[in-house]
Amino acid sequence: MRMSLAQRVLLTWLFTLLFLIMLVLKLDEKAPWNWFLIFIPVWIFDTILLVMLIVKMAGRCKSGFDPRNGSQNMKKKVWYLVAMLLKLAFCLALCAKLQRFTTMKLAYVFIPLWALLLGALVELGYNIFYVRRD
Repeated sequence: MRMSLAQRVLLTWLFTLLFLIMLVLKLDEKAPWNWFLIFIPVWIFDTILLVMLIVKMAGRCKSGFDPRNGSQNMKKKVWYLVAMLLKLAFCLALCAKLQRFTTMKLAYVFIPLWALLLGALVELGYNIFYVRRD
């Protein structure tokens, strides 16, 4: 399941456009939709990314795979999986708060997003300042 860069960009653009159109309709009160419905394009896109990531990670379970090759690559994929789950948790908490399913404080809703941003900052620092000593 290989996608070219142009296909990935087009898919990302399409789902972002759908989400923004639905968000504007909801905020302008033209559409009385549930907040969970508004986020459907985001969740479809995230599901596609998760499936592709899990398939790539499952490829390591094939017979004949040398675990010494790509251990750094596997750490990166695990980080991507954790990042996707944190984003999903943030979106679900935000929708529940906006739909008034919960009386959770807004600061608690943003905890998964803050953890995601902190992890991204750590990964960026690691990639910039880490010097390999072979």
